[in-house]
Amino acid sequence: MGNVRSQLGQKFCSQFLPEEQAEIDRLFDALSSEKHSSDTSPRSFSLKALKSHIGEALPLEMVTRLYDGMRRVDLMGKAKGPSESISREQFTMSMSHLLKGNSEEKSLMILKMISATEGPVKAREIQKFTEDLVGSVVHVLNYRQELRGWTQKTGLGPPPRVQVLAAQLFSEMDLRGGEKLPGPQQLDCECDLAMVEAWVFRVPHVATFLSVVIHRGFLLRLPLDLATLVPERHVDQERVFESVLDILSVIYINSHLPREQRHRWRLLFSSKLHGHSFTQLCGHITQQGPCVVLVEDHDGHVFGGFASCSWEVKPQFQGDDTCFLFSISPRMAVYTSTGYNDHYMYLNHRQQTIPNGLGMGGQHNYFGLWIDVDFGKGHSKAKPKCTTYSSPQLSAQENFRFEKMEVWGVGDAPVLQQAKSSRSVLDKNPEAQILLEASGRSRHSEGLRDVPDGE
Repeated sequence: MGNVRSQLGQKFCSQFLPEEQAEIDRLFDALSSEKHSSDTSPRSFSLKALKSHIGEALPLEMVTRLYDGMRRVDLMGKAKGPSESISREQFTMSMSHLLKGNSEEKSLMILKMISATEGPVKAREIQKFTEDLVGSVVHVLNYRQELRGWTQKTGLGPPPRVQVLAAQLFSEMDLRGGEKLPGPQQLDCECDLAMVEAWVFRVPHVATFLSVVIHRGFLLRLPLDLATLVPERHVDQERVFESVLDILSVIYINSHLPREQRHRWRLLFSSKLHGHSFTQLCGHITQQGPCVVLVEDHDGHVFGGFASCSWEVKPQFQGDDTCFLFSISPRMAVYTSTGYNDHYMYLNHRQQTIPNGLGMGGQHNYFGLWIDVDFGKGHSKAKPKCTTYSSPQLSAQENFRFEKMEVWGVGDAPVLQQAKSSRSVLDKNPEAQILLEASGRSRHSEGLRDVPDGE
């Protein structure tokens, strides 16, 4: 891998299909048209031209990074330094690597976007690049009005969760062979191409975010699957509702859902809209398919869990190993099944001998996430870790209080079987039917309806 910088230039061949290459050529012609309108020299474009074309769609820092990365591309491996402007070949190679390249090719471009020097870069430079990348995704989606119903809170400076998500992505980089170093020492580590390549391969968000920034920043007329990145937001009755989640939180959680459920989120329950009532919670979330449960405690910690199937009120655990717990604030993380037990989901109400509430992971009275029937109270008892999900304590306090709770159904709404409404309670409870017949009484509904086939 030592000669990869020169080899990539010498062996480069565009990975675009003919119609895709035509779009790349169109974009280059638009970028280079002003400078060379009456010039016979080979066409190229400047940073000024790139800034003019992109405008305010991307932050200036990211525009400059993209430009620097492209002009540092050495096609023949013989250049003594970066070019003053970007040629068609440099542009095509850069776009090919960033949009369709493998992990090695993407990593090569990332390093060129970070530093003009050959060789490793400091970990703190990777961290800053990651923050710029995450911030650019929020910026361009907001600017292009492609938040799909979600709102982005405005204010001075970058949204706080830009740093939170960037920190999570950066934490996936293997520094010093996985050795845990103190913060300052960790950021002083040197990262070579192999380390960056392993990071890009392991963390698909990096390549995805680069693709979004380029497609939407340049307004490329090429397909981009935003539907599975940013789910469409549905709130019934067109009510004004501000979620605890911001766009980055939604993107992060959504990326861990099964692919067929990533395109749409439907608000099932909100304590703001439906009140602080456990009965209301149960009424709105049962039989509604997979969903995301979300809580913000009084200390500002935001956390929750993904339920992989419809909630049912019953005294048994339910769900499967695709359920998970997660944290959004103060840090982003997802905690998946350990396989230790099957205590994935639990919802019970109006029982006297076992706990009443909503729980995920752990065991009775020691859940990884617990919402008590006395609405507004909960706990996250996971010391040292939740047995089901290996999650730490998610809330600021082990026993917490909250006012904000949301439940979002994910994917399409389930089609409820109409036949269920025609069933008698006795159909579901054969013991009650036997007792009724033993006492000499009959079902008044007997003979008044036909029992559907299969029941």
